[in-house]
Amino acid sequence: MSEVAAEPQDVHPPPDGMRTFLHVLVNTALANITTSFLWFGLTFWIYAETRNVIATGVIGGAYMLFIAVFSMFFGTLVDRFRKKAVMLWATVIAFGVFCLDAAFFFVIGEQRMIELRLPWFWIFAVVMLAGAVVEQLRSIALSTTVTLLVPEERHANANGMVGTVQGVSMLVTSVLSGLSVGFLGMGWTLIIGLVAMLLAMLHLAALAIPEREIVHLEGQTKWVDIRGGWLAVRAASGLFALVLFSTLNNFVGGVYMALMDPYGIDLFEVQGWGIWFAVASTGFIAGGAVVAATGLGRRPMRTMLLIAAFIGLVGAVFTLREWGWLFIVGCWVYMAAIPAVEAAEQTVIQRVVPYEKQGRVFGFAMTFEAAAAPITSLLIAPIAQAWVIPYMRGEGEQRWAWLLGEGQNRGIALIFLIAGVICALIALLAFLTPQYRRLSAQYEHSAPAAAE
Repeated sequence: MSEVAAEPQDVHPPPDGMRTFLHVLVNTALANITTSFLWFGLTFWIYAETRNVIATGVIGGAYMLFIAVFSMFFGTLVDRFRKKAVMLWATVIAFGVFCLDAAFFFVIGEQRMIELRLPWFWIFAVVMLAGAVVEQLRSIALSTTVTLLVPEERHANANGMVGTVQGVSMLVTSVLSGLSVGFLGMGWTLIIGLVAMLLAMLHLAALAIPEREIVHLEGQTKWVDIRGGWLAVRAASGLFALVLFSTLNNFVGGVYMALMDPYGIDLFEVQGWGIWFAVASTGFIAGGAVVAATGLGRRPMRTMLLIAAFIGLVGAVFTLREWGWLFIVGCWVYMAAIPAVEAAEQTVIQRVVPYEKQGRVFGFAMTFEAAAAPITSLLIAPIAQAWVIPYMRGEGEQRWAWLLGEGQNRGIALIFLIAGVICALIALLAFLTPQYRRLSAQYEHSAPAAAE
């Protein structure tokens, strides 16, 4: 994993770069499936056993918090070393961590693990969280391989393919996690996940990613280059505003992280929710496929904000009645819109940021954006469990019945409604900012980032 200091230089994708990128994308999909299978399994299992919203909120919030803490370190690693080496070591480390966690689970035993008053479940969850977070290093590396391997005019299409792969991963893992936890239990879920991760690791070891040298703007790169990431973001006028908007949008995402699984499990039970979540996840595939086929247009920032406002409206209405079909349709539409939002941000960064700094910029962006969701999730879960849900199962149900109907989950529905309205307002207000206009203009007139 040696590095070579160099001046900024052009990065020309190889003739067969798109084919290589597709191989990397498929392998990343395999790794994501295994990691998500275990993570989904943990969330489904603990809620099915305890019906405790706080547990799922803390798990999801802690996961995003760890990503926020380590993303700048991950971004620096991506810039400092060859991309295949980064991906392979991330998978090896994650595999080792999951093996240790599985051993801990079997030593303690499932019955003692679900006692939330004891420390065992929280130790088990934190160790699994660590393995899942390390695997996220691959996501940053994958974003930079778009610049490395794909011609600039096809960046938006490649980013759309990433969204499609995410959808496939969620579809497969939600079904398998729900069925595995529901019928086999958490023990077998761990074993299946470890076997699948080993296969993904072996497949990655056989891949070849052409990368002649590691290029750096500076002669020496720090292990956690926060300053370098900040300067690279500030160098592109309006880019920090893009990161800030995504951060604010992720505050709303924390609500979904904390409450979507409990709402779905209460409606369908754990096996049924796993299957229906898979159905909803086909929205990721459809949305990613549309972006892969058509791109994002000449103004990806405009596309991003319009779709984000639409996502807010969907979140505000998809639980207005306790109807399973309404919830699933809303989830599908929400997931179909996400790939365009994420692809737009990635496409802008890949255009306006030099290749040798993209790892740090993606890490910087992920730090801010990931930090938002756990704050919301950790706040909303206790509020929902201790106040909103009991209130809406009592006097609040009749008071809000004209808007939210009747049912056991009207408290969660009220939170979704408020969060969706906030999301839509944030997106629409972003159109009025001068940073939006400056970054859109810079994107339209700048040369490709790889050629800077």
